[in-house]
Formats: sequence, structure tokens, C-alpha cells
Amino acid sequence: MAINKKSMLSLILILISSLLPFPISAPPKGCSFDAIYQLGDSISDTGNLIREAPIGSSSAFARLPYGEAYFKKPTGRCSNGLIMVDFIASALHLPLLNPYLEGDANFTHGVNFAVAGSTALDTSFLAKNKIIVPLTNSSLSVQLGWFKHHLKSICYTQTECAHKLGRALFLVGEIGGNDYIYAFFQGKSIGEIHSYVPHIVQKIKDAARKVIDHGAKTVIVPGHFPIGCLPIYLTAFRSNDPAAYDELKCLKGLNNLAMFHNNHLQRALKQLRKVYPDVTIVYADYYTALQWVLSHAPSLGFEDKSLQKVCCGIGGDYNFDLTKECGSPEVPVCPDPETRISWDGFHLTEKAYKYMADFLMHSIMPEIQCAI
Repeated sequence: MAINKKSMLSLILILISSLLPFPISAPPKGCSFDAIYQLGDSISDTGNLIREAPIGSSSAFARLPYGEAYFKKPTGRCSNGLIMVDFIASALHLPLLNPYLEGDANFTHGVNFAVAGSTALDTSFLAKNKIIVPLTNSSLSVQLGWFKHHLKSICYTQTECAHKLGRALFLVGEIGGNDYIYAFFQGKSIGEIHSYVPHIVQKIKDAARKVIDHGAKTVIVPGHFPIGCLPIYLTAFRSNDPAAYDELKCLKGLNNLAMFHNNHLQRALKQLRKVYPDVTIVYADYYTALQWVLSHAPSLGFEDKSLQKVCCGIGGDYNFDLTKECGSPEVPVCPDPETRISWDGFHLTEKAYKYMADFLMHSIMPEIQCAI
């Protein structure tokens, strides 16, 4: 009997659902990666923003309770502990990535160029559209410049660079989420924001192309979260209309924007695969991964009644107030962060990131020629 694609996808999801409550512990077989290179924003930053002048060191991410779960100190990660790139590195049996701006760090096994608050679009493009970037000017283009500069320290010829980068895993994103946040919170209409999507996706596509042109052979490009499920958006765009929410109590309209972005991105990656048939280019479905965590929350140990509530926050239906950020003296932390999905309204807890990473790696590992 023939099995159609939809049935096959359902079967795969059922199998994944049965596996995911357990961590990836067995060494991956057949993996040949000896380095990871990460471009992105706060979902991936391991300490670049807090090292940037003039405001980095005063950022909330440079203070406890950020980092308290795993590191017992702030590292610049926008969570209470580990983030997804940490779990990915561990799954590939590689060390945690050091941030590029930590000048004396060990970069033998790769570099993290991601910067919290960064954008896919250049800040000059956003400024022309009257959108201010408050935290950093280290957009995706700037991070690519850092990457090119780093190459000069590890290889001297194009052939040598291609050889080194061919054994590395590249993560281009997630990025672009801040472009949308800044636009929304600076009064742009949903129509205007939709018009930015092709520009943002083009920037991500161009970044993937540039790392491939330098020798990358395995590139993972993540899509966006279902942003209508994030407390920052749930608080800002709260609706009295029940029809505005889906079965996970997320805002449909905002999730539609995320899906619009992700569909554009997947089409762009399909085009890249045609141009680079000998390169493995993988789409990482962050949208479905977070939805999976939300829909399986009780069985994963998260509090069902606090599903959308922030752990480190205060006020309102979602325990979130944009003017009272996590890390401020008056903002409390929930007694058991392991029961919460959202850490600070923007970012997730270590445990939520772990389950997202597990979900993603079960689907990505075979695509990057790694068996679990």
C-alpha cells in the first residue's frame, strides 16, 4: 500500500514523540564535524553582546539570574542556562562555543558570532524605514565580516580554508526576529512588516551563500518561532476576541507572519540547493519544535496552568512587563524554572531549549549524515 507524504510525516512525528522525552546521549555515528560556526541573534548568542561597548556590560544578560541554572553565573546567554547551540554542540561531542568578542578564547572547535539584539537587515536599511535598533549595530552583515576576519587566523589559502570549513557545521540563524520586534514596537503596521519579509529572507539567503562560497559544506538555516506564542507579543497584542487565539492560546495573526517568513525562507533554501547541489543545506523547523514542546508540555514536566507565563518577570496575565526586565532588582524568578517554558518573555528556559534541540536533532542528524 502506498503511503503519501502527509501520512509519512504523521508517522515520523509519532515516532519522534515516543523518543523525545529522552536526551540524545549516544555518540552520533559517522559525524565528521570538528567545528561549529554560528551566526544569529539572542537565541544563539553565547556572550558577544555583553562584550560590546558602550552598553553591553550593563545589559541584563550580564547579570544573574541569567546563566544561574548551568553556569551559576551570567555568560551573556539569554536564558537561565544552556541554549540550543550548546545542546547541538554536545550532541556532536564538541565543546561549547566561545563568543567571537572574547578575544583570548579558544576557537579550535568553532566560533559563535551571534549577537543578542542583532538584525538580519543592515541598520542603515532599518534607519531609512525609521526603525531604530537599540542594542547593537552588529547585524548579519557585520557578523559575516567577523567570520571573514577570523578565517585569516586559521587558514592562508582558499584551498586550505575550504578544507577546514568543509569539516564544520554552519548555523545561519535564527535571525530576523528582532527586525520584526523593532518594527512592531515602533508602530509599523502588519502590512509594512510583511513587506520586509522578502528583504530579511534575502539577507539570510545571501549569508548562507557567502559561507558556502568560503567552503562550507553543511549549512543549517533555522526558521522563526511561532511568535504569537511568546509572552512579549501575547502581552502587547492581547485580544478579547477568543477567535484571535489558536488551540495553544497563541495569537494566530502573529503566527501567520512567522509562517509567511518561514515559507519564504524554505523557498529561498530550495533555490540555493539547486545552485549548490554538493552542499547539504538544511532547514531547521524552530516553529514546529516549539509548538511540539507547547503541545506536549505536561508530559515534559512543564506546568500546564503556567504554559504561557514568564519565569523571570512580573505583572499581567503572562507575568511580563516590558518596562521591568528580568535581571532588575524588583523582578522575581519563579521557584522552579524547570516547570516553565518562557524564561523572560523573549527567550526560553534551558529545559525548553533542550527539548527543542532534541526534537530538531532527531530530524536534522540524518540530513547531515549523522546517525543517532
